[in-house]
Amino acid sequence: MPSHRHEAPHTPLSLACRAALTLAAIAPLPTFAQAVASPATPEACISVDSDVERLACYDAALGRSGRDTRGADIAAKEAKAIQKNLELAEDVVPAPAPEAGRSDLYPMDDALHTAIANAGKGSLLDSRWELAKDSKLGTWNFRAYKPMYLLPAFWSSNVNDTPSSPNPNNTVTTPLEIDDMEAKFQVSFKTKAWENIFGDNGDLWMAYTQSSRWQVYSPDTSRPFRETNYEPEVMLTFRNNYHLAGWNGRLLGIGVNHQSNGRADPLSRSWNRVIGMVGLDRENWALTVRPWWRVKESASDDNNRDIEDYVGRADATLVYVHGEHQISVMGRHSLRGGDRSHGAVQLDWGFPIHNSLRGHVQIFDGYGESLIDYSHRATYIGLGVSLLEWY
Repeated sequence: MPSHRHEAPHTPLSLACRAALTLAAIAPLPTFAQAVASPATPEACISVDSDVERLACYDAALGRSGRDTRGADIAAKEAKAIQKNLELAEDVVPAPAPEAGRSDLYPMDDALHTAIANAGKGSLLDSRWELAKDSKLGTWNFRAYKPMYLLPAFWSSNVNDTPSSPNPNNTVTTPLEIDDMEAKFQVSFKTKAWENIFGDNGDLWMAYTQSSRWQVYSPDTSRPFRETNYEPEVMLTFRNNYHLAGWNGRLLGIGVNHQSNGRADPLSRSWNRVIGMVGLDRENWALTVRPWWRVKESASDDNNRDIEDYVGRADATLVYVHGEHQISVMGRHSLRGGDRSHGAVQLDWGFPIHNSLRGHVQIFDGYGESLIDYSHRATYIGLGVSLLEWY
């Protein structure tokens, strides 16, 4: 009897294998569902001061389960194993050729893909970058990026009254009048311009950060802005799902960054970079590592040609979140030895005061607290308030 190729995939053995694997896929996933607290009325949640507790109150009142990052990771791991088993089964009994009706015949294929794409849902990096498939919020929504704060007290251990550079056109010869106490503030946000560029992965983000140092306590010099740094950037980010020494690999990205202070010579400083980004997290911790490569400029136009030997060639930021407390430690280095070995460390701590008002402490030690001070070492201590949570 002549055989027909298109009938093989529909044999009872093929259907039985896929049915058994489908049941195996469905069975374990509900085990990790998060229990919902006793219902409350939405009206009762209004009086809750804590943002975290108020959100939990609304979730309980409306019957919504909180995000279970561990459950999402386990579901993704199981889905990968099931998908591999399905592929092995198809090697034994060939599956039908891809056609429009495949999803209708085997809806579990889509369910497995969704489970894998939702790995890390609710994690720290997912909350910042909308990595999981179901975490996407669309384009042109303003999101937190770097910390946004106002520090009325910002003290320097060593003021830089003669900023210098290898370029003689960018070296100050007459000392500037600068006080060691000033104010500092930073505004930072990002927005997604293009979502799911490659299937259900790959997002294009645009970001802007501006930080200013204001000599507000210097009436004799008319309280000038000593230094303002402008930093626009564009980043392409991708969702990852791997494990490394107890950490979960979540994010891979690359971007183009411009930073300048918008001033005339001899105080002008600027540079352009291509920045890579690798993000990992675990429970309440997140780690982001960023190597970068400077875009070279002509010697005559370069007003800080040795900036990489001071500000560095890479940085790493470790963040810890405990309730409404957010602590981050940033370290960067030139990745060179000898006389070219320089770097910096910065600590930021945001803590609750009342409702959305948060206290903020910042401590910086090393080179490059600002562009004008890129080759100047000092310790800075700031105290003020955060206006927006950054995690």
